[in-house]
Amino acid sequence: MGVPGWFARERADGDRFADLVDGTESPDGDEFAHELALVGGLRELGAGGAPDAETRQRIRDEIAGRLAEAEAAPKRRGHAVANLAAAAVALVLALGGITLLLSKDALPGDPLYGIKRAGESASLGLTFDEHDKAKKHLEFAASRVGELDELTRQGAPTAAYFTGLADFETDLRAGVSQLTALVTDQGGQARLTELRSWARDQSDRLGLQVEHAPAEARDKFSAARALLDKVQERTTDLGSRLVCYTITTGSSDELGAVPAAGDCVRDPDSPHAVLPPVTSSPPSSAPTGSPAPVTSAPPSSGVDTAAPTGPIAPPTGGTPPPVAPVPGPTNLPPLPTTTTTTPKPPLVSIPPLIPGLPPIIIG
Repeated sequence: MGVPGWFARERADGDRFADLVDGTESPDGDEFAHELALVGGLRELGAGGAPDAETRQRIRDEIAGRLAEAEAAPKRRGHAVANLAAAAVALVLALGGITLLLSKDALPGDPLYGIKRAGESASLGLTFDEHDKAKKHLEFAASRVGELDELTRQGAPTAAYFTGLADFETDLRAGVSQLTALVTDQGGQARLTELRSWARDQSDRLGLQVEHAPAEARDKFSAARALLDKVQERTTDLGSRLVCYTITTGSSDELGAVPAAGDCVRDPDSPHAVLPPVTSSPPSSAPTGSPAPVTSAPPSSGVDTAAPTGPIAPPTGGTPPPVAPVPGPTNLPPLPTTTTTTPKPPLVSIPPLIPGLPPIIIG
């Protein structure tokens, strides 16, 4: 595997600076002028605080006396070694803590930036919850976006932008992969919504920086924004498949689980499932809104509605006269739909033709 160009350049600069500090080479012009001046000041400060000859002799005698005591008391040798090792460990830890503290504000391209990234990796190693680990990756990715903005203010070289954007994409892929795996196994539409909103915000932040970044780094900015657009699309596709029996294809890519395609067969046991509406009974043959068939009484023009003026004489003998059949109601076709209301026909009353029978009422 080849070494990245930015790493090779940083290593070459470090070797060059080490040679200049050791005095094996001479600087070219103002090369590392500020750093060399700082090293020279530290050396002068160390030389100024050096002990004199008498003090050095006293220290030498003290050390020699302690070594003699150690040889005379072998049992105490183990304790001395243990104390020395403990002191060395404490010194290493102290120096490491100070270095991490100093690297807190380091930017891509700075000498302490690698220590800062090592501290972030250690923090991830001490995080055991997968959701918290995914959130840390996304927090680190957001920190890279802020560092890129600071690089623009300082006018940093293009290599620093490449380092920051590469680390941003690394943390972005790791965080999205872990989060989508959790959502696929445990559900969580709210997590996908939050991730989609986060990706949109980071894309907007990068869009504001790309105009002020070096021209050589703009393609890298575009690639990072395209990756964020892909994250938004992935969250949308996964969110629409959470209610299905088949959520993913079973394969993964740089952003984690790949959503399944095709028809969605809803899983009623899914917490996000929405049951289909209940299908109503089939409509009747008559269209909705049409009036019901109206029955109407026959016209009453042929019926005498006037009551008789005198009593009806009973039959004188023989069979009673036949009673004329009264026509019943006739079914008429449905009336056309209108906004007016058809009045009901008037009631028609026919006196009884035979005494003792009730009157006949039509209507």
